[in-house]
Amino acid sequence: MTSSALQDIITLLGCPAAGNPAQYLFERAIDAADLDWRFVTCDVAEADVAEAIAGARALGFRGCLLSGRLRVAAMAHVATISPSAAFAGAISLIERRPDGLAGHMTDGRGIVEAVRAHADPAGKTVLVVGADACGRATALEFALAGATAILVADPDVAAAVGLVEALAAVHGTQASTIEWAAPLAVPDHVGIVAVCPLPSVRFSLEALRPDLVVADAVLSGQLSAAAAQAADRGCCVVDGIEIHAAQTAIDFHSLSGIEPDAEMLREAL
Repeated sequence: MTSSALQDIITLLGCPAAGNPAQYLFERAIDAADLDWRFVTCDVAEADVAEAIAGARALGFRGCLLSGRLRVAAMAHVATISPSAAFAGAISLIERRPDGLAGHMTDGRGIVEAVRAHADPAGKTVLVVGADACGRATALEFALAGATAILVADPDVAAAVGLVEALAAVHGTQASTIEWAAPLAVPDHVGIVAVCPLPSVRFSLEALRPDLVVADAVLSGQLSAAAAQAADRGCCVVDGIEIHAAQTAIDFHSLSGIEPDAEMLREAL
């Protein structure tokens, strides 16, 4: 047990916060590490994000997780932003440091680490479905992991083109868009498909092969329609639970310096 006179506090600032398993998972990791920490979950309106972050800073909270629309709104209220957060245009984690609050984006790392347990991304072509903050972070992390090329598909053509141009400018990665269609055909040379949440957009995949790895970042009690199709076709499916457990392990390590058991976190869900 740590001997600090005051307990360290981690908070989830959500919009909405209901249904987010962050507190449950963090409490499992805290118990396993024998830390005298506490986790609190707060529902925060987007208009109140500045006050919420200022309050967490004033109260000396160790860190904040962010969900929903707060991830973009919080960008203006931290002292420093990691390269991945700057690229994504959003932050998922705030870390208290001596020089101020630091914003990080760990969605992409969570997806890549979950996939890495099944296949090495290096040398593979990756199709990223979705070009929002999660999709941007995911594309960047796969590029950093050594993917040969990144393909981007999104019903918002401008967002897809913007991501491709940003990848070329920042990392020099070979990247291109593929036309959005329903269903979305997976090109033959793709080895990994990463499906990021696309609110209000329903789609399916075709041309699926048993040698594909399909990562479904949607956190739900059941697979998304696209991931369920992939499972039916014999693909290796990395579900949202596995991805969320991997991201929680990254977040916990960032705030504590302790490497948690990602498998324990996955089993907890």
